[in-house]
Formats: sequence, structure tokens, C-alpha cells
Amino acid sequence: MKILVSLLFFAITLTIQAQSVVLSGKVVDNTQKPLTSATVVIRELQKGSITDSEGNFKIKIPEGKHILEVSYIGYTTVKKEISSDIKELVITLTSEDDVLDEVLVSAIRVKSDAPVTHSNLTKKEIAKRNLGQDIPILLNYLPSVISSSDAGAGVGYTYMRVRGSDASRINVTINGIPYNDAESQGTFWVNLGDFASSTQSLQLQRGVGTSTNGSGAFGASLNILTDAVSEEAGGEISNSFGSFGTRKHTVKFTTGKLNDHFEFSGRLSNIYSDGYIDRAFTDLKSYFLQGSYTDENTLVKAVVFGGSEQTYQAWFGTPEARLTGDQQGIEDFIVNNGLTTEQAENLRNSDRRYNHYLYDNETDNYWQDHYQLHWNEKFSDKLSTNIGLNYTRGKGYFEQFKEGEDAADFDNLIVDGSDVIVRRWLDNHFYVVNASATYSLKGLEIIAGGSYSNYSNDHYGEVIWGSDLAPNTNIRDRYYFSDAKKHDLSSFIKANISINDKFNAYIDLQGRFVDYRTNGLTSDRDPLNVDKDFNFFNPKAGLTYRLNDANSFYLSYARANREPNRNDFEGGNTQHETLDDFELGWRLATNSIKINTNLFYMDYTNQLVLSGAINNVGEPLRETSGSSFRFGLEIDADVRLTEKVSLRPNLGLSTNKNREFKVPIDGVIQNLGNTDISFSPDVIVGNSLVYAPTDNLQIAFLSKYVGEQFMGNLSGRISDNERLDSYFTSDLNIVYEVKTNKIFDSIVFTGLVNNIFNKEYVDRGYYFFFDDTWSNPGVTTTVDGAGFYPQATINFLAGVTFKF
Repeated sequence: MKILVSLLFFAITLTIQAQSVVLSGKVVDNTQKPLTSATVVIRELQKGSITDSEGNFKIKIPEGKHILEVSYIGYTTVKKEISSDIKELVITLTSEDDVLDEVLVSAIRVKSDAPVTHSNLTKKEIAKRNLGQDIPILLNYLPSVISSSDAGAGVGYTYMRVRGSDASRINVTINGIPYNDAESQGTFWVNLGDFASSTQSLQLQRGVGTSTNGSGAFGASLNILTDAVSEEAGGEISNSFGSFGTRKHTVKFTTGKLNDHFEFSGRLSNIYSDGYIDRAFTDLKSYFLQGSYTDENTLVKAVVFGGSEQTYQAWFGTPEARLTGDQQGIEDFIVNNGLTTEQAENLRNSDRRYNHYLYDNETDNYWQDHYQLHWNEKFSDKLSTNIGLNYTRGKGYFEQFKEGEDAADFDNLIVDGSDVIVRRWLDNHFYVVNASATYSLKGLEIIAGGSYSNYSNDHYGEVIWGSDLAPNTNIRDRYYFSDAKKHDLSSFIKANISINDKFNAYIDLQGRFVDYRTNGLTSDRDPLNVDKDFNFFNPKAGLTYRLNDANSFYLSYARANREPNRNDFEGGNTQHETLDDFELGWRLATNSIKINTNLFYMDYTNQLVLSGAINNVGEPLRETSGSSFRFGLEIDADVRLTEKVSLRPNLGLSTNKNREFKVPIDGVIQNLGNTDISFSPDVIVGNSLVYAPTDNLQIAFLSKYVGEQFMGNLSGRISDNERLDSYFTSDLNIVYEVKTNKIFDSIVFTGLVNNIFNKEYVDRGYYFFFDDTWSNPGVTTTVDGAGFYPQATINFLAGVTFKF
């Protein structure tokens, strides 16, 4: 009997083994380069694997036919029916951006295994919440990112900070072309209405990152790749509506490949919002056009985009007394600021949506057009080159009403005490040439490139109306003028070296040479004459160690240098800044969980930190901290809890300090020791809980927590007005796609409820003195008040997109 049972057990075992086989294969890109950490799954079996450093994988499967799904960030997912008796399986993935990902942004982007801390977003991910809000708002749930808007609803003047660094310290490129304003170094997303609808993918590198074009990255760099060339003709019509009169209308088209070589595509958009804040409306009109020629080894692509914006100013936020309902504080504010009767009644009768401005055309008006031409040539599997040309034309003004002004402030074009309406103009031209070459051998990739830009800008102000003009004054006479010119030349060489199966080295050397000149008067009619040259050397190096198929570690060092911007020169800050950035990271990638963890230490010399004050157009002013640092931990993960539920949390913990911070208090220089760097919370947490019961339905619950922060650099030593409370908000996002057989290919319904728990909060602010509203706040022991930017309470956006 025992012998019979043993034989039966043996037979069953042989049968089971006969029914199972080990499927092995390899995943490569279209150049046959192995793709490391690609995900390979057979969903009906709930089995999967991750490719190793050579792109190889193995999965134990039962005999028969199965659907194999292979995915990799930045590449189109492949679903392929396979048989268990296949002997040799090679899966080739094509970049989602076709050749564009390699030719337009490859010189400044990094691959997934590079020793650089970064996050990627694809077109599909961006589209889920693209209902009219600007790109900073769409990036809000990335690690260590905080976004905000003047109007409170995410449309118009919007802002983004990464690791506490504001927009002027985040390098932004579009197809490798610098986008930051060369003079202010800021990024004005209001001039890129609905640009998310023309974005193929983007990569946010935190810290210094890899060498890029344009101003140095002092907190992060964001490179945007515009729409890829489409193989097939198609289009879409998208409309969305929501709270505060917000609406977005977008029409897109593409001819697809004509004669296998030519493609033309475009987009027209209009976005309007009344804003959460009173009168803070935004009206954005934008366009995007591209034409391309491709063959086996050549890509020529012309891109033209731009538009116009009109935004009612909400630059000065809401006084603290208005937010708290402190009636006595409101009356004190009225007296101390000399408000008119109309302004006083507006303050008394408003709520947290209060806006300082009442003049019906207190608006910002700007037009900007970008012309890009890109040419890539692939000479062989080893060598390819790319050239990019750009011309940007920008011109615009903001109109402002001023009451009871001094004649001297307007070049005596008015009589003392006259009311006046002025327009302050910017009129600029920006030329860029980029070039790069990539040479690859087995285990070695070398990228050499450079960029040259020429920027000119005229600043001037006009009097367009006055209640009492001086004799011989004509409408549109100028009361100040200054011109500015800036030349920026940079070159870099990068090498990725595969030392062996375990180690990969990265070296990046950049030289940057800046020449800035400006002459004339500021808007306050103060002389501003600058003639400065800056020469920077920015080395970077890193090492990646692959422990096994699932775990890898990296270590990197990067240096960045930055020149002051125009406002800094106006404030007497003429020294350049230096940052040494150290990053240590661990990456885990399995079939069900991906984790990115990194420590960073950013050591600054002469960092220009936000002082907590703003100038007369709402721009934050900066002061030199001397020596400062940021030290922190970042974790982000993608955890597949079930086939239908995933969790995507991220956490940023940091300490951000000015060392031995010295300020003049009551005329005496005092050392306050280590103080907190302004607008740098110690805790930033984000999370996305995603439920996808079917392929065409996704429900996401998004949450964000931002810890306490300070508006200045005194750590609350002078006043609690300097402190911004922590806040926690949540959004609900639903996307449902219906496949159709007539007229349209599909119809996509999208819903977004922002701040679903109706939280009242502010995320930015400034503080001031009644004796000198725009002064540096370190000159006295008494802070007289603070202004804050309240963000919208519960609100919604809903849209429908017809794809054909």
C-alpha cells in the first residue's frame, strides 16, 4: 500500500511539473539596449517579474497561451499573446515620445537608474486632472512640491516650490529650451495657458540635478516635452466647467503621418476663471502648432506656441485682521494705511476673499509667442546630434490706479496730489541656440552640448490718465525707462559609464558664463546701472550600485552657481550664490511595490532667501543668508495593494536653517544663531489612493499635508505674524472613458472636487511695517501686520473630452 501511494504521489508530481514551465525572455528598447527594472506581468495568473541589469526576466507559468504585459516608465506598454512553448522571447518597447524623448530632452533628462533624484509624469497621468488648472497645481502631489495661486483657484498666477525653493530657483525648459525669464529668473505659468494639454511628458529633478540649459537649478529642474509626432490622424474636443465661473475650451487635431514623413498638429484653448478672491479673474487664450518631418535617421520639428493673458491683480493678498475677523485690527489697518473711504468700506464688508484693488482695470496684460526649430540627425547606432533654435517675443503691461501721488514720483508729469493711472511695460526678445551630440558604445554613453542665449528687455512706465496733469504733458508720456541685456553661454559634457553588472558611474561637467547689463531708472525712479560678468564651473558626479534585480543604491554630488536677478541688484545684492548638493538614495522595484528613498544635504553659500517682504508689484524680495543648509529625507512609493487598488504615498522631512543669521534690529546688528529658512516647512506629505475597478474607470483620493513654516528668516522671534500654520487638504478625482463605435473613438468624463473637506487655509504670505510697507523686515522689533493668500474652500471642476 505504501508503495502504491508513493507511486501515485510521484505521478501527480510529474503531472504538475509537466503542466508548468519557466518562461524566460528579454526586454529591450528600439536600439536593442536592455531595459532594467521593466515590469513583466501576466495579470490573469497574478504572476510577474522585474528585468535585471541585462533586461532578462523569468516567470513560472502553466502550459498554454497567456497575455504578457510589459511596461516601463517613458515607454509604450506592450501586451502580447505568448505560448508556454516559446523558446526565445524578446520584447521591444518603443518610447512614448518616439524619437523625441531621445533627441529633444535626452541631453538634460536622466534615465530611471541614474544617480539623480527625480520624478516622471506621462501624458496619461497629466490628463487625469487637466481641467484648466496650471502645471504647478497638477504637480502638487509630487514629492516635496507645494503649489499655490494668487486667485486661490489654481488658475492665473500660480506658483510652485520644491524643497522650499521658489520658482526663481527652479530651472524650467521646454524641449530643452530655457523658459525662465532671463532677468527675473521667474517662471510665469500664466503665459502658458492650457500648456498641459500639449505636454507629452515631464521630468522633475529635485536638488541640482543634471546640467541643463538656462539659469542654474537651485532647488529643482523641470523639463517639459511637448506633444509627440502622431502616427495616425485624430483630434479631440474638450470642455470643462467648475466653481468660480471657471471654464476651459480646447480643440486639438493631428493629420497623422502624411506620406510616412510629414505631420501637422495643433491646439486652440481658452481658459477663464473669476477666481476665488474677489475680482481676481483670469482670461487666457493660447495656441500650439507643430509641423514635423521624420524618416529613418532624421527628425525636423517646428513648434510655435503662445498666447495672451489678462489677469486682475491680487498680488497683495488679504490682511490678517480680515481673515481672523478682528474688527479693531481692521480699523487699525484702515487708519495706519491711510485707506480711502471706498477702500475702508471694501475691507469692512468683505470676507476672506478680500482683494485690495478696486479700480476696474487693475489688470496684468501680456502677450508671449515662442518659435522653436529642432533638427536631429542619427548618423549611426552610436552617434546622433540635435540642434534647437528658439525666438521668444514678449510684450505687455499692467495697469494701475494711484491716488494722491507726488509729482516727483512721476517725473513731474502730474501735479502734486493728483490721481493717476499708469501702465508699466515690459518689451523683450529672447534668442536661444542649443546643440548636443550623443555617442554610445557598449557600457559608455557620452553627451556633449551647449547653449547660448541673448536676452533684451525694455522697462518703462506711461501715464495714461491723470486728474491734474502738468502743463505740456501728453498721455503716454514715460516717467521712467531702463533697458537690459543678458548673454548666457554654457557648455557641458556628461558620461554614463557601466563599470560592470553592479556599478554604473556618472560624470557631468558644466561651464556657464553670464554677462548682464542694465541702465536707467527703476519704477521708483531710482538709478539702476549694472555691468556684471559671472563665470561658473559646475561639476557633478554619481555612482549607482545594483545589489540585485530589486534593489539599487546611488550616491551623487553636484555643484550649482547662480547670479542675482534684477530685484536683487535693486536691493544691493550683487554676489552670486553657490550650492553643494549631496544625495544618497535607495530604490526598490518589485512586481507589487516600488519605493524611492533618498537623503539630501544642500549646503549654500550666500543663498538669497525670501525675506518675507514683497515689492510694489507683489514680487517677493530676497536677502543674503550668508551660510545655510537643507537636510532631509524623501520617500515616495507605488504600492499595488490588489489588482484594482494602489497606494502612492510620498513623504518629505527636512530641516532648513540659516547659520548664524545676522540682521539689523533697532539699528544694531544682532546674531540670531541658526534660524529657519523662510517658506521651508519641515514636513510635506502627499498621498494618492487609486481604485480602478475596470480599465476605463479610475477613482483617486488625493491628500496633502504641509507643516508649519515661516514667512521670514527670524523664526518668529519678532512676531507670530511670521508664522504660517500647517494645513491638510484632500481632492477627489474621477475619470471614466466610454468607447464608442460611431463618430468618436471615445468619450472621457472627468470630475475633480478640490479641498473636499472645505478646509480654510493660507499657504503663502508676507509681513510689513506701516512706516515703510515694502522694507526689509529685519529693521525693527515690531511687525505691524501681515498679508496672506487664502486658497479656495471646497470647489469642483467637471469636463468631457470627445476623442476622434
